[in-house]
Amino acid sequence: MVFKKTTSETVLDIKEQNGFPMLVYPLLEQTGIVKHCFTTRQGGVSEGIFESLNLSFTRGDKKEAVEENFRRVAKALGTEYENFVFTDQTHTTNVKRVGKEDAGKGLTKERGYTDVDGLISNEPGIVLSTFYADCVPLYFVDPVHRAIGLSHSGWRGTVGRMGKVTLEAMNREFGTRPEEVICAIGPSICQSCYEISEDVAVEFKHEFHGHEEEILIEKGNGKYQLDLWRTNELILLEAGVRQEHLAVTNICTCCNDKLLFSHRASQGKRGNLGAFLALV
Repeated sequence: MVFKKTTSETVLDIKEQNGFPMLVYPLLEQTGIVKHCFTTRQGGVSEGIFESLNLSFTRGDKKEAVEENFRRVAKALGTEYENFVFTDQTHTTNVKRVGKEDAGKGLTKERGYTDVDGLISNEPGIVLSTFYADCVPLYFVDPVHRAIGLSHSGWRGTVGRMGKVTLEAMNREFGTRPEEVICAIGPSICQSCYEISEDVAVEFKHEFHGHEEEILIEKGNGKYQLDLWRTNELILLEAGVRQEHLAVTNICTCCNDKLLFSHRASQGKRGNLGAFLALV
């Protein structure tokens, strides 16, 4: 499995567990208190446009295929099928604390909540789960207070500073201090592939005044290219995360659409990737 990268740096490693490939961050692994991954399209049983490891129940794939795909993720992570806890992603900046009583929500039982794009916990065993096909995964590991967070940040979440909101929630619930947190920005769409309209660009110009040249390229005709990676990096650094505690992806979902699902590359005909994080 060879990915096209935006830099030559090894930010993510490819791990295989019994033939099941997944992407992991050495920076997160080095904490010694979590297991995590970002999935690829490979290693599952789905077919057609969902080939092969689709993790969405809502895009038209067979339910039993998606369930089997989750069983394979669970096995690769060394956890149980019933331990996943899902978000309910609607491009908000809502973050929910979850615990063992939430195990299975979204997979084996009803969620009981809506409009949640971020999850935080300090309880070992449960697997925080978020889903993607171009948007940005944000991983948070607090080794001091043994707490974790995992958040979904599309352009709306990014302009709403989802990274900062997640850190604030972890501080409120667990006493987390940003300067002690190890963070990762996961595989998502790169600036070269991500064209936005002027109304979206205006929101970013307003929210990130002074950083316009870092995050936006004007193409003319009211079109811009947005760097979600750099924008989320700025958010985390301004929130107090240390540069040496932050890993930023160099793998684009759209550039690698044969290995990763991309909404933009497939024009919406796709499955979902998953980001997973659990305390051990």
